[in-house]
Amino acid sequence: MRENTSILCQEKSTLQLKPAVYIVGAGPGDPDLLTIRAQKLLEKADVVLFADSLVPSQILELCRQDAQIIRTASKTLEEIVPMMVDIVRDRKSVVRLHSGDPSLYSAIHEQMQLLAQAQIPFEVVPGISAFQAAAAKLNVELTVPGLVQTIILTRISGRTQVPPTEELASLAAHQASLCLYLSARHVEESQAKLLEHYPPETPVAICFRVGWHDEKILVVSLNQIAEYTQKEKLIRTTLYIISPALGEATARSRLYHPEHSHLFRPK
Repeated sequence: MRENTSILCQEKSTLQLKPAVYIVGAGPGDPDLLTIRAQKLLEKADVVLFADSLVPSQILELCRQDAQIIRTASKTLEEIVPMMVDIVRDRKSVVRLHSGDPSLYSAIHEQMQLLAQAQIPFEVVPGISAFQAAAAKLNVELTVPGLVQTIILTRISGRTQVPPTEELASLAAHQASLCLYLSARHVEESQAKLLEHYPPETPVAICFRVGWHDEKILVVSLNQIAEYTQKEKLIRTTLYIISPALGEATARSRLYHPEHSHLFRPK
């Protein structure tokens, strides 16, 4: 019998957590968009450290009543990691709750390195990213055959610099579906760089706090995004989706076309 090496153990539907750190993606904000795995971990964890400036408190309603809840927005990495290490060494389980998906702009790389150095077991649980939730709200597919087949996830340089090879204008040259994170404070510069390659009438979805109770999603032309961002006073938790797929797209995928044959639907 193959040995189960997963940190997450389940016997007869009773979830048991080993002493470890579970780095969990909370998704864009709506508790209904949590993965089942994330929900189960929150229900069982001894301690939950969450980024309270980015994760809505409603998600914490899933936690055990006796779970220790620790807010981390005001804490540094040098405070957070030793705290998690001590908790696990005390034979307790920790959920480190991040917004969105941990693989994207979540600053988990350095946390995992330090946990590994301290020989603390950890596991990463994915979450839905804001661009996915926003596309669902907009009822659009960001990869339309014959129109656009690539999605770029990026940001503009701010206090965190973007490598020169990933400069926004060079990425805009692809005219792909471009999802621009963490850039509302630099929207005028972003707009100018995007207009170097996208037509001014390219539709852009301005998505503020997707999945939260006060979310706002507005579709405007590319040459209007700075104006509307400033009008709405958006400075953070704002995502821009720049894509021809947001317009009138009539192309059809070959996948379900009656003339298209494949392994499961031969001629």
